[in-house]
Amino acid sequence: MSQQQKNGSIIAIITMFFLYAMISFVTNLGAPIGVIWKNQPEIGGSNVLGIMGNFMNFFAYLFMGIPAGKMLTKVGYKKTALIGIAVGFVGVLIQFLSSFSGGIPGFCIYLFGAFISGFSVCILNTVVNPMLNLLGGGGNRGNQLNLIGGTLNSLSGTMTPMLVGALIGTVTASTQMADVNLVMYIAMTVFACAFFALLFIPIQDPEMGKVTAETKFEHSPWSFRHCLLGVIAIFVYVGVEVGIPGGLNFYLSDTSDKGAGLMENAATIGGAVAAMYWLLMLIGRFVAGFIAGKVSSRQLMLATTSVGMLLIVAAMMTPKTTTVSMPLFSILEGTVTTAVVPMSAMLLVLCGLCTSIMWASIFNLATEGLGKYTAQASGIFMMMVVGGGVLPVVQNFFADIMGYMPSYFIYLLAMAYMFYYALLGCKNVNPEIPVD
Repeated sequence: MSQQQKNGSIIAIITMFFLYAMISFVTNLGAPIGVIWKNQPEIGGSNVLGIMGNFMNFFAYLFMGIPAGKMLTKVGYKKTALIGIAVGFVGVLIQFLSSFSGGIPGFCIYLFGAFISGFSVCILNTVVNPMLNLLGGGGNRGNQLNLIGGTLNSLSGTMTPMLVGALIGTVTASTQMADVNLVMYIAMTVFACAFFALLFIPIQDPEMGKVTAETKFEHSPWSFRHCLLGVIAIFVYVGVEVGIPGGLNFYLSDTSDKGAGLMENAATIGGAVAAMYWLLMLIGRFVAGFIAGKVSSRQLMLATTSVGMLLIVAAMMTPKTTTVSMPLFSILEGTVTTAVVPMSAMLLVLCGLCTSIMWASIFNLATEGLGKYTAQASGIFMMMVVGGGVLPVVQNFFADIMGYMPSYFIYLLAMAYMFYYALLGCKNVNPEIPVD
């Protein structure tokens, strides 16, 4: 490889790292920005409407999951990535433009921008992992690049609610989208820089199309019971992963009697506490990288879902008058502070350690023994990311009726299903189906 090619590969790898981080950055804007919209007089404090930006972002996966895979096959890695970046810029731009319109019209513009951004992150999710593997030459090097990218993804997910919360402070009816325009500027700048950097980098696609051209598919992934149940597990998992910190952000930012009882800088504290959840996910993924070779995916799932259920039950049963001092990082000042929050918040933050390993574990269990049907299953799994929009809406519907902590029974049921899947549902009962 020439020096010029090496330099191009390095730039491409760095670009993919930025995109990996942007996937999480754009996705995690939904909950903290939703805190602004739910407190607008026209919205009336509805948690369901407040979480709709998050819903629209994940709802896009239902439409783009399989088309994104087909796009990758038809136009290649580079063009697919460029399309995803361009769509992401447009989606963030539309959300930015919503700051110039108030009330319901501005809210609708924001939701449309969140939906377009969802198309982008779905496309980028489809292309970034295999592209990093390609740039790393496959094998251990390719896997290493993906692990580094995943760490940056978690780091970005940690910083997003923290940054938005710090910019907001305490949410009132006068708080507007314009207060978080800095976040939008950052997002659009990174998308624009990534687009032009990738545009001039030569990237050779691997051979594609052989499987569809030469292989006959007598069945489908739906023919495998453990895959079907795994698809459901992915659906509820993404809902749990996104919904726990999202609902926690709403709970801590709510200064009414239904909320946690915080008054000063409630949104800042809410964003910082939610960020701790994503930080624990980062730590969990890092640690899991060392133990996954010795502990099976099934064992990891059984352990983490059991602990997750215990933490959620404890959080639901602990009164908000029982408080604890939590260390929090102030992103604007660059200092570590503490805040007194309900103990239930800390218990839910600890769930981040549990959810950190679930996506990879479910994917491994659900695709075990699929052979040539694995690629088709991957497209279906990408569609099921829509669960990250559906479950939080359901949870916030019940939060409006019965309160925040009782509504977490939605995630308790989801955890219970994933425990069942790891215990019994992941067993392949169709070994007779040819997969070669």
